[in-house]
Amino acid sequence: MASILSNQLEKVRCHAEACLHSTGSVLEIRAGILAMANIPLPPSAKYHYIAAETMIIENSIGNNRKETIGSLQRLSTALNILEKYGCNLTSSSRPKYWRTVKHNNPVFRATVDSIQGGRAVLCLYGYSNQQPDGLSFPDVVVEPDIEKVAAVTLEVMSLRMELDMLLKEAHPHPEFFERMVPSLNQKDDFGPMSDAVAIPSSLRESQPLYMSLSSLSQSPTSAFLPVRTANASTSTSISTRHTANCTICAIFPVAAHCNSCVQWLCTECDRLYHSSAERANHHRTVVTSSKMRKNHSSSLPSWHCTHCTRVNSIQDILCEMCERPRLASGPAKDEFPQPFTITEWQCKSCTVVNAGSSILCEVCERPRLATKPPATPTHPLPTPNRPAAPVLGMPGDPDSQWVCQFCTYVNYTPASMCEMCDLPRPEPAKMPVKLHPPSQVKRVPVLSVKPKDPPMEDPDLRRQKLMREEGLKLIELIRDGENKGVSPEEVYTGMRVSGGGNILPCDWLKAELPHLLDQICAMAASSRAADLKTGLNQNGLSNETGTAEDTGVEEEQPRGGGVTLSRAEAKMAWLSAGGETERAARQSLRDRHAKVKELCSLGFNDEARCQEVLRQNGGEVRGALSLLQRPLMEPFHQRMWSDQPEPTIDIHHPDKQRVCRRLLAVYDLPSWGRCELALSLLQERTAPYSLDDVVQAVRESQDRDFIRRVLAKECPICLSDFPHSKMQSLTSCQCSVCCGCFQQHFTIAVRDKHIRDMVCPVCWEPDINDPEHLNSYFSTLDIQLRECLEPEVYDLFHKKLTEQALIKDPKFLWCSHCSYGFIYDGDQLKVTCFQCRNSFCAQCKKPWESQHGGLSCEQYQSWKRENDPEYQRQGLAGYLRDNGITCPNCRFQYALSKGGCMHFCCSQCRYQFCSGCNNPFHTTCAVIQCSVTGLHAHHPRDCLFYLRDWEPVRLQALLQNKCVEFNTNTPPGTQAGMCGVIEQKDEGGQQTDSACGAQTQPGHAGLCEKHYREYLVSLINGHSIDPAPLFNANELVLACRRYQVDDARGEMEDDVTYYPRMLEKLIDEVPLGDKVPRKK
Repeated sequence: MASILSNQLEKVRCHAEACLHSTGSVLEIRAGILAMANIPLPPSAKYHYIAAETMIIENSIGNNRKETIGSLQRLSTALNILEKYGCNLTSSSRPKYWRTVKHNNPVFRATVDSIQGGRAVLCLYGYSNQQPDGLSFPDVVVEPDIEKVAAVTLEVMSLRMELDMLLKEAHPHPEFFERMVPSLNQKDDFGPMSDAVAIPSSLRESQPLYMSLSSLSQSPTSAFLPVRTANASTSTSISTRHTANCTICAIFPVAAHCNSCVQWLCTECDRLYHSSAERANHHRTVVTSSKMRKNHSSSLPSWHCTHCTRVNSIQDILCEMCERPRLASGPAKDEFPQPFTITEWQCKSCTVVNAGSSILCEVCERPRLATKPPATPTHPLPTPNRPAAPVLGMPGDPDSQWVCQFCTYVNYTPASMCEMCDLPRPEPAKMPVKLHPPSQVKRVPVLSVKPKDPPMEDPDLRRQKLMREEGLKLIELIRDGENKGVSPEEVYTGMRVSGGGNILPCDWLKAELPHLLDQICAMAASSRAADLKTGLNQNGLSNETGTAEDTGVEEEQPRGGGVTLSRAEAKMAWLSAGGETERAARQSLRDRHAKVKELCSLGFNDEARCQEVLRQNGGEVRGALSLLQRPLMEPFHQRMWSDQPEPTIDIHHPDKQRVCRRLLAVYDLPSWGRCELALSLLQERTAPYSLDDVVQAVRESQDRDFIRRVLAKECPICLSDFPHSKMQSLTSCQCSVCCGCFQQHFTIAVRDKHIRDMVCPVCWEPDINDPEHLNSYFSTLDIQLRECLEPEVYDLFHKKLTEQALIKDPKFLWCSHCSYGFIYDGDQLKVTCFQCRNSFCAQCKKPWESQHGGLSCEQYQSWKRENDPEYQRQGLAGYLRDNGITCPNCRFQYALSKGGCMHFCCSQCRYQFCSGCNNPFHTTCAVIQCSVTGLHAHHPRDCLFYLRDWEPVRLQALLQNKCVEFNTNTPPGTQAGMCGVIEQKDEGGQQTDSACGAQTQPGHAGLCEKHYREYLVSLINGHSIDPAPLFNANELVLACRRYQVDDARGEMEDDVTYYPRMLEKLIDEVPLGDKVPRKK
């Protein structure tokens, strides 16, 4: 049964949502909502989006039934407002400001914001962006999700309808709300009725009265089962309690009653509902107004509130909505008033007629009971009075009319706000279509009216009106003056002086003010001359006939003749005097005298000069002071523009402030205290600091001890003291040397040493064998050497850097004759050196011979061993020379034996490596487990470094195991008893190449034991023979530990099993050296 009801609910919901966001009629939507409300499912299963149960529980506040009903009514009102928001979003013509919801809206605060869960519903609509004054859609959302909004709006409508049915006790299934609202007790409101029978709860639960929207035209008749009494002798329909409105739409009055489906229907709902073929044979009874009155009189008595139009129960003394008292006592049982049903109401603000179910106006969104709001002006400027509306028979211009787009009220052009709704006019343009009377109306002649005597005008109002007119006139004159460049003070004074005649103040100022200012200047000059003359005639006595206020002369009389004022001074005095000429002349004299005294106090005692510069600058003291100071600045200007060099700063000058000012101006020190600190350091007797060094140190710090340490740094090479600015350091270390030692060290390194010798002269860092350090180090060193080296030395440095980079090229070759390197792009074996013009083989690097042509290097070496007597005479010494040392970094070949010391340093690139395995020697090891400090290398087990300690017999046995032939006989023609292998020796601090000269042993092929071992190891390496099978037990364990091989012995494991297992594990996990020379 639950699944059937769920399917029915989903079907009704889908159809109602489609009607809501499409062009469906209001009746269809209302019928669908009513069908959803009547389906016997709990709110948790009926509402998918909104939390209906939570909203009802949280908003059902009250200790008794009356308070609970009031809180649920407020929830219903808020849901009605939320329904309006949803309908606006689903409408095809959405409002202009649909994207935002303002918190300062009084309707929003009183309804949606006063309940729990109201903003959550707005968030479901899409108002998820929080703003300071409300909610809005996110900026990325262009259009609302119509389908989701329609679904949420449909649930809001359904919940509101269920609440209304619950409050009216007309809900078919109130048992779902008893748990949520315990204080809302259910009771029978059926009064004594002649034609109504109460429905038992068992019948109500077994036969629910619900309907779907689709059943209006498609569902069979069995979808709506008429409820019959169980004990009636005849089939009598059970009529439920109803109101005067339709039970489907709840808007229009009842026009028919269907006995088959027990419905009270209006005309439109009756037509739609019974249009189906299955319901065509239903018997319907027409309900007249008298029948409705009777039917209503038989129902529960009620009374109508005259204030809010709410229909209350007869037991209520106060209105449930507005809580106002009932004006009269209730009528008798058989004399109840007519039922009052509001089908439509007119907004008192914008006069729009709204539907009876609407709480807010559809246009201005004001509440139904709100009165017309008071008119509040939006700007302080007065707006002209609205002219009288044109009346038939009276003159009027229809073009001056404009229609408010909010309330459609006709206003007139001078008004900027609507007279009805007080909203501003959206567009100042006139109406495109003139308003004319809808029909021809006979014009009525204007009747003559006897004029009445004008009422007596209030003097205060008249005075205020006059002041307002004068103020407006003055404002207009001031604005006109501002447009012409005249100040408001000049306009006001000019209006007073001109007398307010026909001439405008601006015109008067332009024509008469210059002559008036000249008159003031003349009066000031003559008054000043007269005062001086009077003072001389009285021999310095005071003038008793006048005061200082009248003459403008104080007790202290300045020296000099008459005063010549400028027009600017006269104008300022004229404005301050309010346009009075004589007072302006006296004021100008007082102002001039005060300005002269101010200049004299600054050191300029020539009053005549002060009077002149004040006249030139229009009485401005700042400009006059600039003119007076200009002659004093002339020597400075001449010194600044002269071609003579700036004199040096004399630190021993007796005026210390002058020296500090020079330091502050020339060296731009940050403060006066730094200048004094620099001067005190320069004046110390035991500190031979230069001015530039001290200034630079003081600019960096103000600590005297720190500055002294910075100014006296010792060079570790020459042991002299220098300031920090004269010291240089490399980025690879913290050492600092003086500029002279730095330049000398790198000059010698570039000219006489290798490029890898260009390191710090103190700590010899960094280790530039690492290619990564090499590139970064030389990139920064190049910037330092560019400034300190001579041009030819710097060019040589770049040449060596270029050669170092060319060595890395695989096509780079070293000449075997002159050690000259170059790039060779050819594919022939014979290469001719560009420096010495000698030829050599590009592959084996041997001097070129004609027999090498057409033969490979191996074939040529075999031919030479068989046919060259000199090569045969050298024997194995020549073999060791031909298989000498090759630098793995620059590939330069040395015809030397590897000798006793395996550490070899290439003379071309300064690369340090092991001559037996070509692994690098370094001080900073990259192996994590290595604990060796200092210069070292890591050798593989087949390196000469370990095999040179083996006896020749053991090495021969290793070769015999692999069937490798080796020589033991001395070649004919060799010198007996002396080893002739060429090796590198250190003699007197220099490395030289000479013969070994050691004593030979029998069976060693004419070589000493050391070089014979080297010969045997070269054969072992050439055939990639692993020496591990000949390791004894100690050597095997030591090798496993050296190469990090797990040498743990198993439990009960004997030596016979342990050592072969370790040997196999060593061979498998640790390969032979990958850089060991493998030449045969």
